[in-house]
Amino acid sequence: MTQTDPITADEVQAAQAAWGNGVVHVGAAGTWDEAHTRATALIQQLYQCDGSLLFCPTMARIAQFRRTAEETLSYFVGGSSVRPEDHGFALAPWTSVRFENVDIVSQGVMATAMGDYFFQRPDGTEFQAQFSFVYTRDSTGSVRIQLHHSSLPYGA
Repeated sequence: MTQTDPITADEVQAAQAAWGNGVVHVGAAGTWDEAHTRATALIQQLYQCDGSLLFCPTMARIAQFRRTAEETLSYFVGGSSVRPEDHGFALAPWTSVRFENVDIVSQGVMATAMGDYFFQRPDGTEFQAQFSFVYTRDSTGSVRIQLHHSSLPYGA
């Protein structure tokens, strides 16, 4: 793929599967250092880390909006003086993540997906959140997350 090829729904679903598997992989790490390394790789692989990232994590009260890979990493694994409220969402651990898209809208080199995602706990129960992701292509033609917004259902 090139930077100008349209993003397909299949590519969005593949990126979602990679993201979910990556979050599970981070949480399955044996140590925080290993989780940190895995989360760093996940972010570098899937997020647009060129200074244009827009990330609004699910459970952030003080620093609700993140613009950098470092701030995103803090949300995933915590332990950062940059964002001390972060405790490491990906460390839960989760056993699986599934996406239920309301729709995927592809508009050339940009695609938007919105819906619910479900994070399964080791006891089989699920944590539900709502998401909106915007995907773009980087300079190599790879699909990247440009915008990641997540929230809890009303009243949760």
